[in-house]
Amino acid sequence: MIEGVLRHDTEMDVEKQYVDTHGQSEVGFAFCHLLGFELLPRLKNLKKQRLYRPGKEDRDQYANFQPILTRPINWEVIEQQYDEFIKFATALRLGTADAESILRRFTKNNVQHPTYKALCELGKALKTVFLCDYLCLESLRREIHEGLQVIENWNSANDFILYGKGGEFASNRLEDQELLMLSLHLLQVSLVYVNTLMIQQVLKEPEWQGRLTTVDLRALSPLKWQHVNPYGTFTPNMQTRLALERAATLPKFRASLP
Repeated sequence: MIEGVLRHDTEMDVEKQYVDTHGQSEVGFAFCHLLGFELLPRLKNLKKQRLYRPGKEDRDQYANFQPILTRPINWEVIEQQYDEFIKFATALRLGTADAESILRRFTKNNVQHPTYKALCELGKALKTVFLCDYLCLESLRREIHEGLQVIENWNSANDFILYGKGGEFASNRLEDQELLMLSLHLLQVSLVYVNTLMIQQVLKEPEWQGRLTTVDLRALSPLKWQHVNPYGTFTPNMQTRLALERAATLPKFRASLP
């Protein structure tokens, strides 16, 4: 997820990243904040989430939240590891180190690492703020759901386009995988380009210009493939016959050694 935001090779400035439940973690919240964009997950088991108190003195301040409140955030360990935060975030941003190699250090198998502990504390604080907004703001929940719907729709389009092997890499050779991805990107761009032109032509017609409202226009998307035939079009000519008899009478080729 982080690698996709940092290496998208476009001029777009990513401010938010929508993910499912499995795409978020406390360390993920911390690194996304350090890299300058928001992590907005759609959480499945919301009732199992816990909120962290800002400080020890706030133990009895939120009486109605006591069943879901847990310990206070350890701000001291975050302050102690601040320089390490900046070092790793800069390495990710500049690409001087592989993201997978860096993040592999900060997993549950390395809970004693001081930077991992600090990242978890920062992630807990950020996730608590997000959970409060997520519970209070219906607009935020709708935004995340709509954003993920676009991604899921796009993934469905990719599965349809890459129909030959069911959307899976059929080879372990790097060259074949690269060729497959380049071909998929070409088909993606072509599909979106053609669909955009078709939508523009329809919207130019007078009967549709005053018929669609602003809400209707928001629902328009070039990620459509229902009108696409991935297998090609074959038009038989019923006035001619295949030259099967002639092909059957041709002498067979026989290979002979000199």
